[in-house]
Amino acid sequence: MVSFEVGFVPFNPDGWGPPETTTTTAAAAATPSTTTVPSNVPFAPFSRSDKLGRIADWTRNLNNPSNRRNNANDSVFDFTGDDSFAATLAADEDSSFRLVDGKPPPRPKFGPKWRFHHHHNNPSRHLPQRRDEEVEARKREAEKERARRDRLYHNNHRIGGGQHQRREAAVFKSSVEIQPEWNMLEQIPFSTFSKLSFSVPEPEDLLFCGALESYDRTYDRLTPKNERRLERFKNRNFFKVTTTDDPVIRRLANEDKATVFATDAILSTLMCSPRSVYSWDIVVQRVGNKLFFDKRDGSQLDLLSVHETSQEPLPESKDDINSAHSLSVEAAYINQNFSQQVLVKEGKKVSFEEPNPFANEGEEVASAGYRYRRWKLDNDMYLVARCELQSVLESNNQRQFLTLNALNEFDPKYSGVDWRQKLETQRGAVLATELKNNSNKMAKWTAQALLGGADMMKLGYVSRVHPRDHFNHVILGVVGYKPRDFASQINLNMANMWGIVKSIVDLCMKLNEGKYVLVKDPSKPQVRIYEVPADAFENDYVEEPLPEEEQAQPPTEDAANGLSSEISVAATDVEDKEITAVP
Repeated sequence: MVSFEVGFVPFNPDGWGPPETTTTTAAAAATPSTTTVPSNVPFAPFSRSDKLGRIADWTRNLNNPSNRRNNANDSVFDFTGDDSFAATLAADEDSSFRLVDGKPPPRPKFGPKWRFHHHHNNPSRHLPQRRDEEVEARKREAEKERARRDRLYHNNHRIGGGQHQRREAAVFKSSVEIQPEWNMLEQIPFSTFSKLSFSVPEPEDLLFCGALESYDRTYDRLTPKNERRLERFKNRNFFKVTTTDDPVIRRLANEDKATVFATDAILSTLMCSPRSVYSWDIVVQRVGNKLFFDKRDGSQLDLLSVHETSQEPLPESKDDINSAHSLSVEAAYINQNFSQQVLVKEGKKVSFEEPNPFANEGEEVASAGYRYRRWKLDNDMYLVARCELQSVLESNNQRQFLTLNALNEFDPKYSGVDWRQKLETQRGAVLATELKNNSNKMAKWTAQALLGGADMMKLGYVSRVHPRDHFNHVILGVVGYKPRDFASQINLNMANMWGIVKSIVDLCMKLNEGKYVLVKDPSKPQVRIYEVPADAFENDYVEEPLPEEEQAQPPTEDAANGLSSEISVAATDVEDKEITAVP
């Protein structure tokens, strides 16, 4: 062993540290070679400018020269060059000594219990493995769903900003095919509509037509636990007649009762146009000093949009039961049946001054009351609109008019809210989700209720029996709202809506006599005005040839029957296709 002798250490009895002056320290200073420097200890001289690396390096392998560090700082403490140190190290090193840890690794003290209980004779010993497979399968499905959502999120955020920018990433088709000979006159962005405001006085009732049935109050007590099956009313006829085909409006126009004529469906589309995403079109006819707002035969205005303002895109395939077109037909079918089911069966009807102007004698028609009202837009400008009501409710000798509409749930995966679980306990959350996904549709319903002077608007919650069954539905609940209160709740301003109508009317009154069409751009928040030929849209809707005696009848009845049959045929197609679609 290398000997190591410590030199003389002076003792200080008076305190800490070495004494101030001692004879021993003086003697030691006189002979430093004998007392201050330990003998048989390797000493490496160094300069004060050298950087010290480490006092002892226990990581160096002296047996492998290739692993030696060639650091200049470490060379100060390299004692292998010293002969005495090398000889001593070689003598004391036992190269045959090896320390090997042969103990097995410890088992985890946590985890599934089945890992520690091996029942070799039990057939259920494979269940843990199956459970692991199920967990892995669920993880894979969750990863796929997360990847799909991320992909949709990034694809829809390429444009960035705006309320409807995510949905605008998809390619929507125009509601009407723009012909080359059409001449575009105006292009109005929706941003200009938000600043408009116009106040109109209370409207004047000119005429009541049709008959209304009473509302059944038992539907107000429906819950998801005692749901009711949605019935089908195939024998009742529903009419979606445009403005110029209405015999009452023709009569009022001949009597010069107003300058502008429209229907509540057309006016609500114009009033709520800033909320729209899908394309729509309205035909404008300037005849003399009068203005008629019409819809085309088979127009999208006869259907109801679904998930129009939603952030989740719908399938683009038209054959898919969850595509925009299929859901629109389904929503129209649901609304027609819902508006007739919630009425009192075989109850007394409230008939008005004139019968239904679109029904033939002895024909079974749906409960509908048509209210022709007149608004004053200017000193010499009046607007007449046909407004529709679906039901009546009499209580305390007071008569209340109702509008009946239904929201439809097709797949909870798209909305993220399951009505059967949330409707009874969190109805506000369900309504908020529908206001987000169907803002335009619900605003149009509210505008129609306000235009018709309805005292109450009933909203039904109708869901599919099965997400893949788009023909069988159930009613989960019905909620009533006052139109004015509901309008303020959804931020619908009547002054702004009338300002939009007034601006469009003033713009169209400056045009020459002829036919024009307002088209909402399918990809941008703006509306365009095109000048079209006089015979445009007359041959778009082709029916089977009618006998001569029927062709001689007024065109209003033909158009009404044709439009009502269109919805019935669409619903029948849905029924025929669904027989094979139910899993």
